[in-house]
Amino acid sequence: MTKRSLDKDLKKVVRLEVATHDLSRSLAPLGLALLFLVAVLAFTAAAITDTPLSLYVIAAGVIGGYMALNIGANDVANNMGPAVGSKALPMAAALVIAAVFEAAGALLAGGDVVSTISKGIITPDPDMPVEDFVLVMMAALLAAAAWINLATILNAPVSTTHSIVGGVLGAGIAASGPAIVAWPTMGMIAASWVISPLLGGITAALFLGFIKWAILFREDRIAAARRWVPVLIGVMAAVFAAYLMMKGLKRIWKPTADIVLLFTLAGFALGWAGSRRWVAARAGRLENRRKHVGTLFVLPLIFAVALLSFAHGANDVANAVGPLAALVAAAETGMAAPAKVVLPLWVLAVGAAGIAAGLALFGPRLIRTVGEKITRMDPVRAFCVALSAAITVIFASSLGLPVSSTHIAVGGIFGVGFLREALVNRGIHRRGSKKALKAREAMAEVKLNPTAEKAIKRQKKTERRRLVRRRHLWGIAAAWVITVPAAGLLAAGLFFMLRLVSEF
Repeated sequence: MTKRSLDKDLKKVVRLEVATHDLSRSLAPLGLALLFLVAVLAFTAAAITDTPLSLYVIAAGVIGGYMALNIGANDVANNMGPAVGSKALPMAAALVIAAVFEAAGALLAGGDVVSTISKGIITPDPDMPVEDFVLVMMAALLAAAAWINLATILNAPVSTTHSIVGGVLGAGIAASGPAIVAWPTMGMIAASWVISPLLGGITAALFLGFIKWAILFREDRIAAARRWVPVLIGVMAAVFAAYLMMKGLKRIWKPTADIVLLFTLAGFALGWAGSRRWVAARAGRLENRRKHVGTLFVLPLIFAVALLSFAHGANDVANAVGPLAALVAAAETGMAAPAKVVLPLWVLAVGAAGIAAGLALFGPRLIRTVGEKITRMDPVRAFCVALSAAITVIFASSLGLPVSSTHIAVGGIFGVGFLREALVNRGIHRRGSKKALKAREAMAEVKLNPTAEKAIKRQKKTERRRLVRRRHLWGIAAAWVITVPAAGLLAAGLFFMLRLVSEF
């Protein structure tokens, strides 16, 4: 009995040690996030000039860092999910690539959308007290960050762009009424929320359809891959070259349209020519099977994911630092509506570092959700999603529109999923056309070919399959709908609270 009791006690001790270890692991990211915010506090205090509103700016810098952490935890999952879900990238490699390119995009090309977030959504009256404007931006940042944090805890991929726009909208209306809102700009932004997922989904489906008909449905898939994979890599290189010319280097060089076109064509030519030998060498060692041919897209997928992370950093850093940039400008000029919002480098650095830190600390769980739970991914589908999302984000960012990368990437995932489902249900993907099915049914009815009867059962089973989980579609759509009003109401409440506190 004594030995049995001792064994039970030892098992309890082991379970306690395991539970303690798991708890410490779950608390470690929170502790590191807190250390990051303390570092932002010290960095902001050292970076700003001494003004009557310095304490507000320091507090807003910490809130901006908190917002950036949540963007990294939630929004970046939409970009990295397909690559991780397709097993093309392990989680650790995906986190490193995303962190580096997100930060590079934010620092090199984050200016245009920042100006839209910081001063395009609301147009405060010149007589508005500067303290009220500062409180509006602080409330907007804090409300958006808190909403995204809650969504991340609930494992829901919401739009950080929706959150910050809703926050600015709600706090602005609370401060000065509906007249403060720049409704034409809001109309453009709202239109982009509808257009961007549709454009992302359609573009991804078109890329996947082209790859299937040009490569995967061919008798000789290897020969088709040698011809078309370099072309797709060239398209990817051209997109990146165009974006780098238009946006990435604009702070040191502003090329003309002719130069941009020249570099775009050069990017395509270099991507196509540089990849031909690599594709030919790899293709020669592959079997003429779809899965084997699909491995040719792994390396292009990695480059596409890096491109998407760069574009996301350029676009979504605005959600973290746009209100902060407006607040800093107001504090330095003493005006609620400064003529120009100058974007300090330290403000961009806070946003870039926060996105990278949030991704590393809290991103993996949502990455798996996006990459594995909506529809099944492989390298080909993930490449189409990543390239489509990159093109859409780059196009929107070049126009200065704060589109939701969540909408674009998730739209791309649903796009490839629904295309696969349509092909399967039509019998194109696996078992041939409807005419072939009818012929096999006729043969089975007269019992001439038992094999045909089995083929029909397999065909009908395939046709009944749902390759996209509808409940995720409706759940994500519901989260998109509720985000703007929820963030707006929370921001309005926080504005009144902050103003009440500031009066004491």
